[in-house]
Amino acid sequence: MRVLVIGGAGYIGSHTARVLRRKGHEVLIYDNLCTGYAELANGFELIQADIAAKAQLAPALKRVDAVMHFAAHAYVGESVSNPRKYFHNNVNAGLILLDTMVDVGVNKFIFSSTCAVYGTPTKVPIPEDIPRQPLNPYGATKLAFEFALEAYGRAYDIRWVSFRYFNAAGADADGTIGEMHEPETHLIPVAFEAIKGKRGALDIFGNDYPTPDGTCIRDYIHISDLAEAHVLGLEYLEKGESVALNLGTGKGSSVKEVITMVEKVSGKKVPSRLGPRRQGDPPELVADPRKVAKVLNWKPTRSLEDIVSTAWKWAERQK
Repeated sequence: MRVLVIGGAGYIGSHTARVLRRKGHEVLIYDNLCTGYAELANGFELIQADIAAKAQLAPALKRVDAVMHFAAHAYVGESVSNPRKYFHNNVNAGLILLDTMVDVGVNKFIFSSTCAVYGTPTKVPIPEDIPRQPLNPYGATKLAFEFALEAYGRAYDIRWVSFRYFNAAGADADGTIGEMHEPETHLIPVAFEAIKGKRGALDIFGNDYPTPDGTCIRDYIHISDLAEAHVLGLEYLEKGESVALNLGTGKGSSVKEVITMVEKVSGKKVPSRLGPRRQGDPPELVADPRKVAKVLNWKPTRSLEDIVSTAWKWAERQK
């Protein structure tokens, strides 16, 4: 299948593009490089343009059979201080993408959603059918686009899979691509930055949560497991059905447990300092992955140690 990977020069998009190619699909990357990196698209045709630019978008869509959409702004704190930016890109520009797909006749769509649509979950592990009540504008924009997908699916026969990510982490096993963000906010690469002296210390936000060690628990999923699920989602669309699925492991790890694993893999102490809780951080976010296992016959195969080991291999190449 020919696939337009929008945001394919970013972290998740670049890993998914490589898995698609390994599975025999043709890949065209479309990215405006505002947060992506051209080097992550090496070896692929790259169209540098914005998804709101129909003059570039429509011709690209005419060349493909399906779309994977990763081009969202994704910093929770920034979404609170600058919601205009988030609604403009994640919703308005996303609707231009959907409209252009309808206009040119492309009807297969994979959406990069998030567990942030759930807000503070009413039960953990989190199933897909609990209320979606996001706590911040970032989650709200993802939910708004999910609603749009549902409506466009009914009206225009767009088939879609919406993947609600938990904590994507790690790097491709060959060490050639990995996590690149500016600024970096994710726990594992931030721990590496603290080890390497690129920041003073890793901030631990609260140690008084109702969890076994007092720190927040999150569900970490290896980026390659996540990318492989997207390829299975693409094949699922051939059935003509649509579905929303969690992408997580079903197993949570606390901040302290992740730090311990980073120290084990790197052989180095992680400088850290304790701070207050961040507003809006739920104590525990862990996926119930049973639905994705049933629908796509997918399950993660890589452990937290695999996640940290591949991420460390990538970080060591960035000296």
